Amino acid sequence: MQALSVHAGPRALAALREHGLQPQHVRMIPAAAGGPKGLVLNPLDQYLFSDWLAGATPPVHLLGASIGAWRMAAACLKDPAAALAQMAHDYIHQVYEHAPARRPTSRHVSDVFGANLRARFGGRSGELLDNPRFRLHVFTSRGRHLLRRHGRALSSISTPLGYAGSYAANALSRRWMGAWWERVVFSDPRDPLPIQLHDYRTHHAPLRADNLPLSLLASCSIPSWLDPVHDIPGAPRGAYWDGGITDYHLHLNYASMADGPHEPGALDAAPALVLYPHFQPTVIPGWLDKFLKHRHRATAKLSNVVVLSPSPQWVDTLPDSKLPDRADFERYGDDAKGRIAAWSRAVRESERLRDEFAAWVSGALTLEVRPLV
Repeated sequence: MQALSVHAGPRALAALREHGLQPQHVRMIPAAAGGPKGLVLNPLDQYLFSDWLAGATPPVHLLGASIGAWRMAAACLKDPAAALAQMAHDYIHQVYEHAPARRPTSRHVSDVFGANLRARFGGRSGELLDNPRFRLHVFTSRGRHLLRRHGRALSSISTPLGYAGSYAANALSRRWMGAWWERVVFSDPRDPLPIQLHDYRTHHAPLRADNLPLSLLASCSIPSWLDPVHDIPGAPRGAYWDGGITDYHLHLNYASMADGPHEPGALDAAPALVLYPHFQPTVIPGWLDKFLKHRHRATAKLSNVVVLSPSPQWVDTLPDSKLPDRADFERYGDDAKGRIAAWSRAVRESERLRDEFAAWVSGALTLEVRPLV
């Protein structure tokens, strides 16, 4: 049974047929929000960033929202395999104090999770932002109007009203949701994002030593599970939430990226490909679009994208016949050991994704590349 599925947009499909998948053609790697689902990509991530991309021509832009931002930040450290393995261990073993049969408070989760991010990334901004090959871009969502601040006195009324307005606006038009949320991207100041972000209200801020852990915490701050991060240095004042609100799977205009320079002896410019390790073959724009199936289709923006995802048949072999997900915290309840064991097994099983990718790019395995859906 094949574990790895490969889908590609039209331009990417043509490039694969002509060149195969070459590390020097990869200019960008997005990483989706989606909580624990991203854990199954960990062995593949380790191989990509520690081995396969070692000979890539810099820079390669790494884009992340929520857990995807955490993954991509770990990939930028000096020993990406060790950092990514530690990231998976930290995520799997997170346990929060809570009353019996009650969810832990969002304040407590933010405090514990934020302390872990500071422990892993605090004082390492130079290491990350001096990476010779990778450029990190952390996606966050800044609340506007009723969502611009958050606190006990405010959240009981303004936050639910703001969410209701967001749902209504997004149902009519994704662009209209910009009245409630602004995309704020914290980027490595050495190189701007080489794609257009004109689809949605957007602000760019430089990643710095004083905002790296805070921007990562903000990007991971799932509403109702964590509190937002207020007033991040170097960016507009306000409440910053999970990057998945505006960019759940980072369905961006990758097609606007220019192709690379001519290769020696080649007639055409080298293709500029986006390699997307993902937990599913579809790329959904925003979190609220999860419920709008007509927005799940591939668009021309993804024409140069190659998506790597687990096959449904392989997912059926995992514990509970599914990917790890956030509902497991409630499904397993106080049985933290059971959840940890299930998630750990899922990560071990996902080594097959890594092995099949390595065999495919080396020519030892043939995989059918299907059009993006």
